[in-house]
Amino acid sequence: MNQLPCTVEALVVRTDFSADGAWDAVREALFSSSKDGFLPNVALVDDLQYEGLTPDQTLDLIPADYQHPLVVLADSVTVASTERPLLVVDLRTGRRVRVAAAELWSIENNLSGANMDFDEFTNAVDDDGVFRGF
Repeated sequence: MNQLPCTVEALVVRTDFSADGAWDAVREALFSSSKDGFLPNVALVDDLQYEGLTPDQTLDLIPADYQHPLVVLADSVTVASTERPLLVVDLRTGRRVRVAAAELWSIENNLSGANMDFDEFTNAVDDDGVFRGF
């Protein structure tokens, strides 16, 4: 696998290619404003070479000059649920949290601006381990 692209936006990497409709729903959720007008600042990676990519493998493919504090995976769990729970990986610590695709803006905006800590999101997950907002 090639190194992931170096962008100023957070990468959202598609790792499950079993359902194009699910990927379309992820894209729609990410590029639809929240009720308060917020959007995540993301760059999508839709390349079959990353099929099955794990979080640990992802860490090895991050470019040295990638400046964003997180990377996001759209994996088999994302495809299996209508909420499209993406896996967010904190690049500073390697910690992970699931977030409903429509709420990624909250994590991305607040972590990239250093307004909040990753723990604030992991502590706000629902019983099933998915962050759905505050």
